Amino acid sequence: MAPDTSFLLIGKLAIKANTTKDTVRHYDELGLLKSRKRQAGSRLYTEFHPECIERIELIKSAQAIGFTLTEIRDSLNDYYDGQLDIDLQLTLTQQKLAQVKKQQANINVMIELLSERIEVLERMKADSDYELDIEVCKKTIPE
Repeated sequence: MAPDTSFLLIGKLAIKANTTKDTVRHYDELGLLKSRKRQAGSRLYTEFHPECIERIELIKSAQAIGFTLTEIRDSLNDYYDGQLDIDLQLTLTQQKLAQVKKQQANINVMIELLSERIEVLERMKADSDYELDIEVCKKTIPE
């Protein structure tokens, strides 16, 4: 029986989706892609549904705005099953924005702390009598 030519082997999918075979394998292992196994003589091939090209594009787009592969998998499968309505998409995106804003606030605090530490160290370097302000070194990011 001849193989279904609409399905793609990993190399062809990687080229069409502008990614690597390793990325395709990783996405497949995480359940992000639709694949099937096909025996050809002594070899076992993994074939991918043509829809995987679009799936990979959606995955990369979601990763670019901060979604994890686990978050993407859950939403992507719901999307293709017709269960990801606009309200749920909006809620998930609003939650991600809030999370990213919190990360941004933490990064801003880190920048301030690093700047203070650099200032103290530069004063120490310029003035050998200057004592290390240990309180500056003990500051942490508030939880």
